[in-house]
Amino acid sequence: MSEKDVEQKTLELVRESGALLEGHFLFTSGLHSPFYFQCALLLRYPRNAAYTGEQIAKRLEQYKPDIVVSPAMGGVIIGHEVARYLDVPFLFCEREDNHMKLRRFPFFEGKRAVVVEDVITTGGSVLEVGTLLQEKGAEWLATACIVDRSAGKRLVLKEPPISLCKVTFPVFDPTDCPLCRQGLPLVKPGSRQLKY
Repeated sequence: MSEKDVEQKTLELVRESGALLEGHFLFTSGLHSPFYFQCALLLRYPRNAAYTGEQIAKRLEQYKPDIVVSPAMGGVIIGHEVARYLDVPFLFCEREDNHMKLRRFPFFEGKRAVVVEDVITTGGSVLEVGTLLQEKGAEWLATACIVDRSAGKRLVLKEPPISLCKVTFPVFDPTDCPLCRQGLPLVKPGSRQLKY
């Protein structure tokens, strides 16, 4: 299956599962958008999780990782599926006191790691996980996701992520958001709670 075929199939699954939401959304980055990918709706179907996990894993095989690590919550299901396909251990980092920490697992110092997320807009959470891995002595080889919606503009990562599909939707600074001006209610659907 070509990358274009995989992208088309992934977007079909996103649409079929109702994972693309419309409204007025607040991203972890602080940006606003009329669209939000709720990949939990896509991944609630095991066959979708298996398909997207296998496709990402096939793109990561070349790195020969020892472990797959994801930020919780969004990356947990897809990261686990990627690790299952690669037959390596899976770990996830959790936010504690507004910082990513590896709380539930022994750390694999000296291991080769890939970081897997569901959707990347700026890559902030992935950067935190990858930086933590490096600080603990692991080698951060690559980053991958189901959906890359960074458009290469807002990305804080040094390298663009490996992704199954790239999607560009409008995003707005909260100081100049037309959705705010329309008075539409702002929804924060992600897992990280922001402080105002």
